[in-house]
Amino acid sequence: MSVTTFGTLSLEDTFAAGEGDRRRARIRRDLGVRSFNVNALRAVAGEELLSEHDEAGPAADRHERLWLVVSGHAVFTVDGEEIDAPAGTVIHVPVPEAKRSAVAKEPGTTLLGIGGRPDEPYRETPGEAIEGFWELHGAGDWEAAAEICRSALERNPENALALFNLACCESLLGHVDDALVHLREALSLAPALQENAATDTDLDPIRADPRFAAVAETAETA
Repeated sequence: MSVTTFGTLSLEDTFAAGEGDRRRARIRRDLGVRSFNVNALRAVAGEELLSEHDEAGPAADRHERLWLVVSGHAVFTVDGEEIDAPAGTVIHVPVPEAKRSAVAKEPGTTLLGIGGRPDEPYRETPGEAIEGFWELHGAGDWEAAAEICRSALERNPENALALFNLACCESLLGHVDDALVHLREALSLAPALQENAATDTDLDPIRADPRFAAVAETAETA
């Protein structure tokens, strides 16, 4: 029996198959990397490579991050400080709360990004774990979207993003009790989702239930 001992991926082919001003190569997913997260980005025509974000929100997993500018010329901004980054520059951001963004000074600028939780085995981020959810949700297939969240929770029961979006689907499906349970768990794990709970129209079907206010109140005092 033959055993595959390596994998390969062409960034050029992957980027060429993409659409829009910014192309992404999902290297970890496509090659089945299990030890760390690794992806690549390329600016084709527009300037933005990384929109401002941190690694501390509900969709993230508190990764430390490292980027290598493979080609072209980028400018990073980390917590308000600009970093000129021509090809060959390595940028390391170990603090999850640090705000970071990057723009390309040249078309074709390519970033290779690596990340993971310090001193812990790699696990997919909450956002990556529910990839495919939004397309199904947007199509109104709430049961299939909910199943993606359930699958993510089997792998990581503390994925607050999956819990919140599962509650949204259950609300839309009329599963009031389940929606309230999962919403409470989501807000307990990630109080930052409280603002989403107050405005997300997916939760309107359960908002009039007297238990909804109690769930929100519990989250505020947690």
